[in-house]
Amino acid sequence: MTSSAETSPETRSYGEDPAQVYDVLLPAADAPPAPGTVVVVHGGFWRKEYDRDHALPEARAFAAAGWHVVVAEYRRAGMPGGGVPGTLDDVRDLLASVAAQPDLPKPLVPVGHSAGGHLVTWVAGQPWATQRGIAGVVSLAGVVDLGASDRLHLGSDAAREFVGTGPSSEAWTSADPMTTLPPKVPVRLVNGADDDTVPPEVADAYVLGATAAGGDVTVQVVPGTDHMAIIDPSHPAFDEVLAAVRSLTSTSP
Repeated sequence: MTSSAETSPETRSYGEDPAQVYDVLLPAADAPPAPGTVVVVHGGFWRKEYDRDHALPEARAFAAAGWHVVVAEYRRAGMPGGGVPGTLDDVRDLLASVAAQPDLPKPLVPVGHSAGGHLVTWVAGQPWATQRGIAGVVSLAGVVDLGASDRLHLGSDAAREFVGTGPSSEAWTSADPMTTLPPKVPVRLVNGADDDTVPPEVADAYVLGATAAGGDVTVQVVPGTDHMAIIDPSHPAFDEVLAAVRSLTSTSP
């Protein structure tokens, strides 16, 4: 591969399923080197109709800023093995694979949008997060509270479709970031003030509970920003996204 954000990504596998893959982008040749690897986890309410293709502009922007970048794919609801626990297993195994790659420098910073924001925030609560070299996670308009998502019927009850059951079940508890507070690594939330797909108040209980438990959690609500603008590199809000990632990579060991 050549060192450019404009080259075609290299695809690597972390499992046998066609969805258990990730793309690797190298930093742009003309960008000042940025420490670590950004792991982009796409959204789409965990549904099979939405894959990693729509996350490529965001990923290229991270590469243009100097980071190594991974664009994650995973089994989703409606796919064989997708949902809970399969999707969670995929994210765990993906990060183990990325952490083992000698050409992908640490620290790792998973950055997830929408349902991907849920997944990276779930990662932050897992006891193995620090073992993977994760400096922290960035949730962009993330569904960080499955209970709030359920009460608001976000994505036409997408959380129930993803988990396969409703609240209070063992599967629901295992998938909800609210049940693993405080997070084991720092969490940075960036939400759009004008987001009506995952409203910013979905994060309120998570932020309150995480900070009360002693977690390193911050939230930035960006004015004039809707659900998709938060991952649009041409939108001013993306400056806040870059700042959130830099805040984690610059303070990591």
